[in-house]
Amino acid sequence: MIGNLKEKLAETRETFKERFEELLRSDKDREEVLDKLAESMILADIGIHSTERIIHSIREKSKKSDSFETIKKILEEEIINTLAQFPSDFNLDHSHSVIMMVGVNGGGKTTSLAKLAYSFTKEGKNVLMVAADTFRAAAQEQLALWGKKLNVPVIQGQYGSDPASVVYDSIQSLKARSLQLLLVDTAGRIHTNTNLMKELEKIKRIISREIEGAPHEILLALDASIGQNALIQAKEFLKFSGLTGIFLTKLDGTAKGGSVISIVDELKLPIKFIGIGENEKDMLYFSPQDFARALLS
Repeated sequence: MIGNLKEKLAETRETFKERFEELLRSDKDREEVLDKLAESMILADIGIHSTERIIHSIREKSKKSDSFETIKKILEEEIINTLAQFPSDFNLDHSHSVIMMVGVNGGGKTTSLAKLAYSFTKEGKNVLMVAADTFRAAAQEQLALWGKKLNVPVIQGQYGSDPASVVYDSIQSLKARSLQLLLVDTAGRIHTNTNLMKELEKIKRIISREIEGAPHEILLALDASIGQNALIQAKEFLKFSGLTGIFLTKLDGTAKGGSVISIVDELKLPIKFIGIGENEKDMLYFSPQDFARALLS
């Protein structure tokens, strides 16, 4: 995984690499090194709050005589600790399991759902997808195309119909076909967030009523390429209860990969999956250790 991740984080790594090499060649004291390090972190879109907290921690854990390599090692440990502070277990060992995917339109929800479908079918699970964004015909068509490509059945409703009723129908289909996993694609009209959150809560209630303990995962799809702006989007969705983690999309080809750190730090949610391309195979289970090493190596 690390090799693949290093390649996908290339642009973000370059933000660090140039300054790291400069610091390795210099004889700057610790405070100058930390100032340069903070500058690099902010340029990589880690965010001011998280940068200040990490730099403070490095200062507490290091000595003034420490080399840059020692400081870099402490930085790696701090990043790992930040990313691993919330549990990222993924328990779908139920006769019927449900994952809801939420997030703004254009953030990669539908493609991410398809990647999950591909991954779980490869693990031997029987999967059903439902297009619960009934207000965008394109969203339903996109999911239907993915279903055809992956040979995964897709439940669709009439354009403009009640999304919760479509999800209800999909649950009955899941049970009737004795399938194991339901993946729910939802709408993301953030400009009408009050109505959207009510809609999502209604879907969640229907799922909970029909399957005990469900939905087992509610994942927030966040576009890594917009960096700190992803936090603004995410905070709207924190109004929707029950979020269990983040599916970070579009991590490849962005210089803003450092936003991963502040997203976890500020949202208090674990990143569970990352998208690193448009292909159904371009998904990784998130590892704080692998991410930190790929970022700083």
